[in-house]
Amino acid sequence: MKKTLFAFTVIILSKFNAQNWKTEDQYIQKFAAYAVEEMEKYQIPASITLAQGLLETGGGQSRLAQQGNNHFGIKCKEDWTGKTMSHTDDAPNECFRVYDDPKQSYEDHSKFLKYRKYYQNLFTLDMKDYKAWAHGLKKAGYATNPRYAYILIDKIEKYRLYEFDNTNSKEALFTVLKLYPDLRNDKVFMAQMDQSQVKTKPVTVRVPYEQTSYAKQQQRVEKIKSDAELLQTILVKSHPNGNRKFIVVPADTDLSFIANKFKISESRLMKWNELSATRLQKNDVLFLETKSSEGNTKTYKAQVGETMHDISQKFGIKLSKLYSKNRMSYGEQPRVGQLIYLQQKKPRS
Repeated sequence: MKKTLFAFTVIILSKFNAQNWKTEDQYIQKFAAYAVEEMEKYQIPASITLAQGLLETGGGQSRLAQQGNNHFGIKCKEDWTGKTMSHTDDAPNECFRVYDDPKQSYEDHSKFLKYRKYYQNLFTLDMKDYKAWAHGLKKAGYATNPRYAYILIDKIEKYRLYEFDNTNSKEALFTVLKLYPDLRNDKVFMAQMDQSQVKTKPVTVRVPYEQTSYAKQQQRVEKIKSDAELLQTILVKSHPNGNRKFIVVPADTDLSFIANKFKISESRLMKWNELSATRLQKNDVLFLETKSSEGNTKTYKAQVGETMHDISQKFGIKLSKLYSKNRMSYGEQPRVGQLIYLQQKKPRS
């Protein structure tokens, strides 16, 4: 009896701890994979990118991050043609860039460093030397705070962000799990990690001939081959909420590829997953059947960077039901730490 009680207590405590990570830990769990992808594309240490994101957003809680998906405080500048928002920073009502999602912000930050002349010397540094990069950023004029380099280094060492400098995009979630072992209790996270480990196998594809150059024809062949290989790797998982079938999207792709593979119409997939567009991102959760009207647990605390749609996919609950249970207007987003009701309706205050 004592052993059973102890085991039950451990389970409860592990779930409790997973719900009470500090906001900066939540930020790392959610965005570390983006930083690693950027490291592979642009040779910027993932530890530096993550530390800058943590600092600029206050652990994901800044107005720019929450309302504009701007994680690095990048201002409009003369070459920006996208959406904007006003925000008081060094001066009142300055113009800042607005992104459709945080991933765009991460890539724009990489390009900002890679292609501006002030930062060219950074790319002569050892990519694993985060201290040199931190001091290099300060020397290049990235920030006015005289202690900027030391603040970045402190965050990197406090949260062991240097671990992400020694990984790759396929292993990034393993590194997250190494730093936060309680994530083993998160079924969706573990499904994402399983999907990231599936190896692609060569496939033979038939490509219709088109009157075009050899180079363009080869590009078409490679694109069709990579799409076919991608579809072959998809794992179908059972969600803990009613064993509903779902997948983790293995790479940025279009909904049509998933629809064709599983012989489900795009319109059904869009309806079941409450999608407003057909473009899917890597690690998105996509249900292959309708979701439940309630969750399999009573409540959940909203974490850094999570939208109501993220929570509905995480717990396999219909988005409209989630809004109704929490007495929120459709489109309204949760505050970090807000208690989200998944079964019963939120009590009136």
